[in-house]
Amino acid sequence: MKITVLDGYCLNTGDLSWDALRAFGEVEVFDRTPADQVVERAAGAAIALTNKTPMPAAALDQLPDLRYIGVLATGYNVIDIEAAKRKGIVVSNVPTYGTASVSQFVFALLLELCHRVQLHADAVRAGEWTASPDWCFSKSPLIELEGKTMGVIGYGRIGRQTARIAEAFGMSVLWWDKPPGVSSLEDLLQQSDVISLHVPLTAETREMINARTLALMKPTAILINTARGPLIQEADLAEALNRSRIAGAALDVLSMEPPPARNPLLTARNCLITPHMAWATTEARRRLMTSVIENVAAFLKGQPKNVVF
Repeated sequence: MKITVLDGYCLNTGDLSWDALRAFGEVEVFDRTPADQVVERAAGAAIALTNKTPMPAAALDQLPDLRYIGVLATGYNVIDIEAAKRKGIVVSNVPTYGTASVSQFVFALLLELCHRVQLHADAVRAGEWTASPDWCFSKSPLIELEGKTMGVIGYGRIGRQTARIAEAFGMSVLWWDKPPGVSSLEDLLQQSDVISLHVPLTAETREMINARTLALMKPTAILINTARGPLIQEADLAEALNRSRIAGAALDVLSMEPPPARNPLLTARNCLITPHMAWATTEARRRLMTSVIENVAAFLKGQPKNVVF
């Protein structure tokens, strides 16, 4: 049986192993696959694994041997699910591997905006402390989290873990989800000092952060997104930052990845951007690899799990 991994590099940069997958058949691993090579590379495969490589209906229709698609992630919007259903292809994802890592990264981003640790460490290395007449100095305002309000939009596993960490910092927590949470979305936006996004990307949530919702936020508010880039209307956010309508943003995801040079957030005021890395701790990637193998094994036993439809 042929198994094709279409884009394995981000999961396994060389520090993990695909050997457990090879116990099931002949495995071919590609670091990356351009869209126009999906059919060629997956031809004859009964199992295809993908992370961000799209598998649209046009590709699935040309892969008559394909019986199973394993998503090397939680989100599965890269696959045409209706086409997979029509062709009887089972699709599984991995829903839980990154909870601890992503929620931890929310606070890595937040604390960087609160304390500008790298800015100050660089200043010391450049000799500014040595040359200072004072025993202490700061190059930006420093922010304490205790007593502030964290608004969590999306109260799944990661949202709940983020809330628990916020409470450990002495923050109060508001949350909103569908079905509605403890507050309306408008109240959450108006009352929160920090807003963290954790909803999936749907027609309803696409660009839910826009000029209208940004206008509801405090001018001192910080926005954090470790979920999906298209949750934010990026030009609106860039304008809000540049006009100081909100205080700052920290984003691990953007609407297009890698971003084009013209993305307005790349040059926006007080906007911290990281390259979609919140999920990618060694521990999380190891859990992900284990779960991917378990999903394949379950499918081959006729008892598929983590099926997305």
